Amino acid sequence: MIIAGFVLLAVGAVDLVRQFAPRRWIGYLTVAVLLLLLGSVSDALLPMIAALVVGALWVWSMPDERRAPLGFWPAVLLGVLSVGAVVSLGARADAGLIGDVWSLRSPFGDVSFDLAMLVLGAGVFLLESSNLVVRAALDGEHTWRPADPEPAVPVVPEPTTPAPLVPPVGDGADAPVDAAPTKPADPRGGFKGGRLIGPLERTIVMILTLAAAYPVLAAMLAAKGIVRFPEISRDGETGARAEYFLVGSLVSWVIALSAAFLVWWAAHS
Repeated sequence: MIIAGFVLLAVGAVDLVRQFAPRRWIGYLTVAVLLLLLGSVSDALLPMIAALVVGALWVWSMPDERRAPLGFWPAVLLGVLSVGAVVSLGARADAGLIGDVWSLRSPFGDVSFDLAMLVLGAGVFLLESSNLVVRAALDGEHTWRPADPEPAVPVVPEPTTPAPLVPPVGDGADAPVDAAPTKPADPRGGFKGGRLIGPLERTIVMILTLAAAYPVLAAMLAAKGIVRFPEISRDGETGARAEYFLVGSLVSWVIALSAAFLVWWAAHS
């Protein structure tokens, strides 16, 4: 179980560094040091080293600025590794130095350190790493994408006769004529919430699944389809927009439900 938690935590951490750290090498170094310290105090240094190796392979196989060289397969292998580690390995009896002071209770009973690391790793993975998995799935399906903008044709302005300046009345004869006030740009005009909606949706799906709130979960998924219906309805006869929406949504939901399954299995094993 601890291997799955550390692997998901390492992969999710390096993807957060790639997305938000201004200098990636400093972020990678910081993450590696912190995770190695965590592995040392929890008597799981070798699993943490293996998790860092998996994180390095993930960065190479799932780039964030170009198409993934191996497509969707790294995500499949990561899922098989995580499920195999959770199913075959349970919680450890001794968690090292941190196990001596670890104490966490929940409405469902005591939460071991290994289970807490699995929940933390799954939650971190759902943030940015899952966006890369969804993108790789969409790239592999060749579904609809927004068309590239056509190159702009330079327009030569026609010569115009400047309008005569009207001198202001009063003592400010030498003052320049004020230009017409311009309306400030709306800061929300370029807002793109795709990177935020996906992680929030997957986190909510995972929480609602673990809480067995299936009616609320079904209502939320149906609401998403209703909100996106006007955009899909403009698809025409190709159906590409609908396929793009369905592939992305289904992959995202499968990731969230798989994370919930891992936590549920680990908690009941």
